[in-house]
Formats: sequence, structure tokens, C-alpha cells
Amino acid sequence: MSYLTESLKIEILTMIGYGDRARTQCEVVRLFRETHPDLPPLNQGTISKIEAQYREMGHVRKVPSKRQVVVDDDTKLNLLLALEENPITPARQLARDIQSILKTNNKPLAFFDFTVSKTKHFKAYFFAVGS
Repeated sequence: MSYLTESLKIEILTMIGYGDRARTQCEVVRLFRETHPDLPPLNQGTISKIEAQYREMGHVRKVPSKRQVVVDDDTKLNLLLALEENPITPARQLARDIQSILKTNNKPLAFFDFTVSKTKHFKAYFFAVGS
């Protein structure tokens, strides 16, 4: 499905049709093969995914996948040590300090929630490992 451009996906949606003029997925596969013999043939699963994406999101553009942010143990430990040294440091100042250190080291930044105790919850910037 990676060879399908946005315009081809839109063309598939127009082949499906709407209302009482809608075609089945088998008919769309046959029609696509007739229209584009130079491209690899589609299967019904591909058409189903394109139609589901359009119904869910309202477009057929490629959506980047969301990767989970990974924070190494050293960074977590450094944050806890900084809080232990000066527990009254505001969370925003601590986040700014960490962000400026990471920017000077040219590390990519990612956002991460961190809970120190039941009473103190703040957000800080960390770098993602392996990105």
C-alpha cells in the first residue's frame, strides 16, 4: 500500500462510490486492475483500510505513527537528584534548566510527565533515546 499516492487513494474512494451507487470491494479491485494495469494489484484489505481511514479521519493522507518516548535511567536519576538538592525549585525552572542543557548538547527533545510524590506533579523535557 506504500506505492499508493494520495491521488490514487482518492480515486479508489470515488470508485467505491456513495449511497445506492456504492460498489463492493471485489468490484473496486477489478475496476482498479482495469484502470491501472501497470500497478501491482490491490486486495480487498487495502481497500477496506483506505475506506476505514477516510470514514474515521476524513482524509487519506499518510498519518505519522506516534512513537513512545523513552527516557533513560540516568536522566531520571539526575532529575531526582536535582530535586533532592533543592526541593523548593519551581517545576518550570527545573524544566527550563534541563531543556537548556539538552539544547546545548544538541540532543532531541521530547515531552515527559514525571510525578515525584503525591503532592508534586510537574512536566519536564527529556531527550528520547535512540531517535
